[in-house]
Amino acid sequence: MKIALYFGSFNPIHAGHLIVASFVANNTDVQQVWFVLSPQNPFKQSNQLLNEYDRLHLIRLAIDGDTQLAASDVEFKLPRPSYTIDTLTYLKERYQQHEFVVLLGSDSFKNISKWKNGDLLLKEYSFLVYNRAGFEAELMEGAKAQILDAPFLQISASYIREQIRKGKTIRYLVPEAVRQEIENNNYYKG
Repeated sequence: MKIALYFGSFNPIHAGHLIVASFVANNTDVQQVWFVLSPQNPFKQSNQLLNEYDRLHLIRLAIDGDTQLAASDVEFKLPRPSYTIDTLTYLKERYQQHEFVVLLGSDSFKNISKWKNGDLLLKEYSFLVYNRAGFEAELMEGAKAQILDAPFLQISASYIREQIRKGKTIRYLVPEAVRQEIENNNYYKG
């Protein structure tokens, strides 16, 4: 099976993430998209992250019933911070029957040279790249990448957290089950 790995903090998962993942599952040769939750992204401060098990639960609520999308806690078992190359190496060894490609935004793709073993990632793996505002996707020489014409919403998890802190609604920014879970547990209020 060909699987797209969508790495992220998903703090929280929102409509933009889901639209991109659904687009990939329905408009490419990928059979499934896995949301690979990063407990600790090396580029983000961990003190601003909701507990990883709570974020994983929100992902599962968001994709409930969609067999083309899955939540992965694989990075929970790996050393922290989470590095994409380490996770890919682990998954490639564990699931030899699958082919993995990396799904990411054009902003992350442009910065891949700053990632641990970024040159090896570009050499060994394929990428599906969706455009993010202000970061027009460009193919890099030698990279096995496909630029997607995926719909993109100008929503960010930081915007959603800010709305919550201000006491404003996040309805329609996240799936309803996710909104209810966030509100019932007072996530992101502090």
